[in-house]
Amino acid sequence: MKTRVLVTLSLFAAIGAVLHMVMPPFYDGMKPDMMLIMMFIGIMLFPSLKNVTLLSIVTGILSALTTNFPGGQIPNIIDKLITAFIFYGLFLLVKKFAQNIVVATVLVVIGTIVSGTIFLTAALIIVGLPGGAAFIALFLSVVLPATLFNGAATIIVLPIVQAIFKRSNFITA
Repeated sequence: MKTRVLVTLSLFAAIGAVLHMVMPPFYDGMKPDMMLIMMFIGIMLFPSLKNVTLLSIVTGILSALTTNFPGGQIPNIIDKLITAFIFYGLFLLVKKFAQNIVVATVLVVIGTIVSGTIFLTAALIIVGLPGGAAFIALFLSVVLPATLFNGAATIIVLPIVQAIFKRSNFITA
């Protein structure tokens, strides 16, 4: 693994962690997972099995450390590991078109829905949902708004990252 790639992925994870911590909650203390966007962008820019593995582990740990969800540490780690590989598989299917902002945004939206579903399922099985909330209620009130937010954020963030990479002549793997 190249040092430049490793440093860039570390920066994506760190930026995602900071965004995750400063994001205000919008429903019962829960908030969109901004680390997902940075993880997905890292996967799109550096698509290799080693990079996906490393990024999913780091993102899962950082997400577990910054979660506000009661008992959400283990579900966060499980969620990021599984979601990263599902996203990577979807990305490989449309790799030829993935640099298009519309395709990339659709991938992020699908990835966010997958992530939210995996997280809520893992949380339900391992620690239960907070306040006895129903899965569907949390899905509709947290995952769907987070999906819309992540899609909109991707439309803003991805072109900026791509422009920076283009100007710096940074070659992706």
